[in-house]
Amino acid sequence: MGTFKIEGGHRLSGEITPQGAKNEALQILCAVLLTPEKVAIHNIPDIVDVNKLISLLEDLGVKIQKKGKGSYTFKADDINLDYLQSDQFKKDGGALRGSIMLVGPLLARFGKGYIPKPGGDKIGRRRLDTHFEGFIKLGASFRYNREEHFYGVEAKELKGTYMLLDEASVTGTANIVMAAVLAKGTTTIYNAACEPYLQQLCKMLNRMGAKIGGIGSNLLTIEGVDALGGTEHTMLPDMIEIGSWIGLAAMTQSELTIKKVSWDDLGQIPTVFRKMGVTVERQGDDIHIPEHKEGYEIQHYIDGSILTVSDAPWPGLTPDLLSIILVMATQARGEVIIHQKMFESRLFFVDKLLDMGAKIILCDPHRAAVMGHDFKSTLKATTMTSPDIRAGVSLLIAALSAKGTSTIHNIEQIDRGYENIDERLRAIGAKIHRV
Repeated sequence: MGTFKIEGGHRLSGEITPQGAKNEALQILCAVLLTPEKVAIHNIPDIVDVNKLISLLEDLGVKIQKKGKGSYTFKADDINLDYLQSDQFKKDGGALRGSIMLVGPLLARFGKGYIPKPGGDKIGRRRLDTHFEGFIKLGASFRYNREEHFYGVEAKELKGTYMLLDEASVTGTANIVMAAVLAKGTTTIYNAACEPYLQQLCKMLNRMGAKIGGIGSNLLTIEGVDALGGTEHTMLPDMIEIGSWIGLAAMTQSELTIKKVSWDDLGQIPTVFRKMGVTVERQGDDIHIPEHKEGYEIQHYIDGSILTVSDAPWPGLTPDLLSIILVMATQARGEVIIHQKMFESRLFFVDKLLDMGAKIILCDPHRAAVMGHDFKSTLKATTMTSPDIRAGVSLLIAALSAKGTSTIHNIEQIDRGYENIDERLRAIGAKIHRV
């Protein structure tokens, strides 16, 4: 189990460039299975979860060539479908949440797709019903082996249909879209997810020859085609990482410039941080965070009541940033309610912050009230364990602001979502070392 040693209390400065988007990469990489032709993808983040998926594709028979940092070509012209029934696939596929999105492309192109119960963050139940209900409506038969936790769908032919999703699941929408692009007839998906990464997937599929309308809305119309061809695609910057660096700059009272953030795809993120009192300046396609020498003050609602920051499907605030905002609130001036609506166990890391001296009341599994210190007292260094990717980075930000030396164990969780995070933080002045 890896460990970070962090000497906190130092101000940082300089520029940092966000990696390619993890959540986009997991969708886009699965889409290469939809064509036997070559697909080139750029700005792929070098992180554990993405590298696991690339290895899975290679084991499936996809020909993969690395062309440079973050740039690969993929050619799925000789897929080994027997691998899907192997013990090795059940082990490797079960270690990665994103493996679920292999099912849609495999079902569409080969008439069958299998997956073990996917792993990922321990943040509460994350249902797969939306995925499989969509496949069933397209004409697939479904089976589930309870002993092995192994899912399967099969179909001689998928047929377009109308469906109203029970939730605006991002991975569910992506999976159903990838299945529907090769179905016979027209598929209409209402209550579809519409976040930028899903839009990126749809635009890429259209370049490959798909016919998807309504991109960017929650009503997608997909006219099935017989086959898809190759294309080239570049990932967006990771909006969760961008939000992480905004929170880091505020918490450490540092002046930072975040480069090439694709402002038009950030949605509510700059607005929410401004409500938290952070100065977020647009400089071209960069974000500049000035040094907050006097701290930052949380806004109230116009009637004077306490601010609530909550997550919601896009274009609402992504749930992945609530942990960052909660940590940042511990040194703000004022109070805020953090309401995590979409996951059940994501706030349980606050006990580590309480050990560091934060003033937080965990109201229930979904809500926390945070009373900020306004930098009148600092958080205390401590030893802690990273429970998941986003909580891990939040604890890392807390440690960088705390006086003294903190220890974070289980940093493999952080490596799952953040590329060479210790090297990149050292480049802007952080005192962090991997043990």
